[in-house]
Amino acid sequence: MKMDMLVNLYARPLEGLAARVAGLAAQGITIRRALPPEMHLLQDWVATHFSAYWVSELTVAMAHQPPGCWIAVENGALVGFACHDATARGFFGPTGVSADHRGKGIGLGLLYHTLMAMRAQGHAYAIIGSVGPADFYAQTVGAMPIPADDAGIYQGLLRRPETTA
Repeated sequence: MKMDMLVNLYARPLEGLAARVAGLAAQGITIRRALPPEMHLLQDWVATHFSAYWVSELTVAMAHQPPGCWIAVENGALVGFACHDATARGFFGPTGVSADHRGKGIGLGLLYHTLMAMRAQGHAYAIIGSVGPADFYAQTVGAMPIPADDAGIYQGLLRRPETTA
């Protein structure tokens, strides 16, 4: 079962990430806030690499002013994204990096820039909903599990029926 985690946006682990993500530029990777005219490209990319659910969340994040979406670009191509304030205010995610770009620190860079943007907008804490890699978030930003029963924000989410061949 996936859990939610809480990140203190003023904690030391977060402050220490700036130096770790600075090296991405030397690899030719730029992380920046997404622009509204790029939304259709982002939606297509997220649908191809991840899921329709994440396209929905991305669309909401892009509707904010400024957009609540950060992207990683290499040689003019999208290689990753991270959103905030999509499903609920104060939530980080969804986030993803293309399979062939994982392990290069891009996810860490997206996490850092997105959490810093949340802090700049007045959030003191961020919630990472339905966490996949809990150890990653605990080790990099000091995220802590939020005690809860099964009633999370995604409880009762409509899903497409499974098809059988």
